[in-house]
Amino acid sequence: MSYLQAFGHHLPARTVTNADLEQRTGRTAASIEKASGILERRYAAEDETVAGLGLAAANACLKNANLTAQDIGLILFSSGSAERAFPGPASVLAQKLGLTATPSIDIPVASAGSLIALAFANDLAPRYGNILVVASEIMSRRISDADPDTAILFGDGAGACLVAPNPAGNEKGSLRIADTALFTDGNYADALQLQHGGSIQMKGLDVIVQASRKIPRSIEDLLTKNNLQPADVGVFLMHQANVNLIRKVATALQVPDPDARFFRNIDRYGNTSSASLLIAASEWHAANSTPPASPIVFAAFGAGFNWGAILALPA
Repeated sequence: MSYLQAFGHHLPARTVTNADLEQRTGRTAASIEKASGILERRYAAEDETVAGLGLAAANACLKNANLTAQDIGLILFSSGSAERAFPGPASVLAQKLGLTATPSIDIPVASAGSLIALAFANDLAPRYGNILVVASEIMSRRISDADPDTAILFGDGAGACLVAPNPAGNEKGSLRIADTALFTDGNYADALQLQHGGSIQMKGLDVIVQASRKIPRSIEDLLTKNNLQPADVGVFLMHQANVNLIRKVATALQVPDPDARFFRNIDRYGNTSSASLLIAASEWHAANSTPPASPIVFAAFGAGFNWGAILALPA
């Protein structure tokens, strides 16, 4: 049993609107919004790096947790857009935090990597103590205007979460990780991929069809296992892939008042891949000054295909 103690996030300064993409992609601003729910996204500057964005999110998270880097026992870093194959950004982040012996592990799974890292952290926190989970992406460098259906979706950013073996002693309290569920289906691996030196290749229909089936099923199974119904969940924090996918999941689960229960920020940031789940969680957590009274579900779907859900309860 472990606890989500604090969150943090960071977005690059540059805003790219749908109008900015019209000439590049041949898609009108209105059609981009209709297809994705996105109005704008952030792009990293030329001198910004995946580890650098992750550092800003990590520092925000540590500040919110009232901890320092020296309090961390393990770093799990998710990114599908790192600048090189190896070493990954985890060790770079550790160096930037002034750590020289703390284990720092990369999880290179686009979109679903942060959920996987949270699930791993839940099991590892009793052994390693405080675990810093970071997800950072610069997807704007991994897209091609030659594939406008993909180019219009992605943005850059980073999120972080502190997972600990004990609950926090602050006014906002902690969330207890009650259960986790992770899945992989390699039959669809080619539907969402990034070759070395290439740009993102995505078969959008395959992704949306499989995600709209697999995400609700994983959530329902997890809730049933814990004697809960979708209506019992106070908020669903999902990977912000596409507003239409979020709506499909809400409809499949028959959640009452879905607009209030499914947190969304995709209109402002686009799809930030594995960072999106933690950015959403950080924004939601910051906007709620009191501890939650209802169960919370985290869910994501991404390359692999990898997907799953996490159930968190008020501590």
